[in-house]
Amino acid sequence: MSATLHRLAGTSPSLDPMIDLVAEDMAAVNRVIVDRMRSEIPLIPELAGHLIAGGGKRLRPMLTLAGARLLGYGGTRHHLLAAAVEFIHTATLLHDDVVDGSDLRRGKRTANIIWGNPASVLVGDFLFSRSFELMVEGGSLRALEILSNASAVIAEGEVNQLTAVRRIDLGEERYLDIIGAKTAALFAAACRIAAVVADRGEAEELALDSYGRNLGIAFQLVDDAIDYTSDSGTMGKDAGDDFREGKMTLPVILAYARGGEDERAFWRDAVSGRRAGDEEFAQAVALVRQSRAVDDTFARARHYGQLAIDSLAAFPGSAAKDSMIEAVEFAVARAY
Repeated sequence: MSATLHRLAGTSPSLDPMIDLVAEDMAAVNRVIVDRMRSEIPLIPELAGHLIAGGGKRLRPMLTLAGARLLGYGGTRHHLLAAAVEFIHTATLLHDDVVDGSDLRRGKRTANIIWGNPASVLVGDFLFSRSFELMVEGGSLRALEILSNASAVIAEGEVNQLTAVRRIDLGEERYLDIIGAKTAALFAAACRIAAVVADRGEAEELALDSYGRNLGIAFQLVDDAIDYTSDSGTMGKDAGDDFREGKMTLPVILAYARGGEDERAFWRDAVSGRRAGDEEFAQAVALVRQSRAVDDTFARARHYGQLAIDSLAAFPGSAAKDSMIEAVEFAVARAY
């Protein structure tokens, strides 16, 4: 029988079991990260370190480490690949903040605000380059193929999202394509490479890919919903950023589809940028709530979370499996 969401009823899901499980491996990954951020150009480690040390949970590399534990891998090759995953993620964040013009990331001023857009883009490029060095050193062409493909898919997803900004006609299918590429692809790759380093077959690869991909979609759905339910202190970014940037996330797609003509006129003006102030954001929050668009976005997240958990059904019970199930519960529970 597969596990289900909220199996830990009465407790708050936490990443602590996974953090504790991979603590020793994560310390080794952190040493790789610190070592490979070094450069004779002082700005590079200064700017990269600002984001890497900025309070993120490093969920993606932890998933690589936990997946390796799930499969009983006892070597060290996954340390280099987990560090590569973190560098890919950090590079995409640096680039995203430039594209979005973001002011806050994890509650701190973004690197582009402190050092400027050119420095952020170039240091992001440096981290991408370092990630590929680490992939090569990892000694697996298969892992290199998986992570390099994920990097390309992420970039495609970001371009797809850029061309979809302020498009009121964006549908749910294209939205899911975007988040599947820009967010879920790296979750999937981070998990899948655990099967590669453990020398497991295609079935295990695909199961871990499915786990990571569905977790990533659930994670992004919750992120997009809480943009309309939380303040900047809770989110680590400015509340309403997606609204002001004209992003058609699922709460807006659903609220627009369910609205009357007055509501639809409001959304057309808001998404186009003509009505994007604080008062309009408050109105948008009211509309996504009264249309149950936020509730249904959270429900979609729970659905994908359950798919992630179901993907682990073939693996025997273990502390690693339990921690990976609870990581899904944690990702979804951020909504509450």
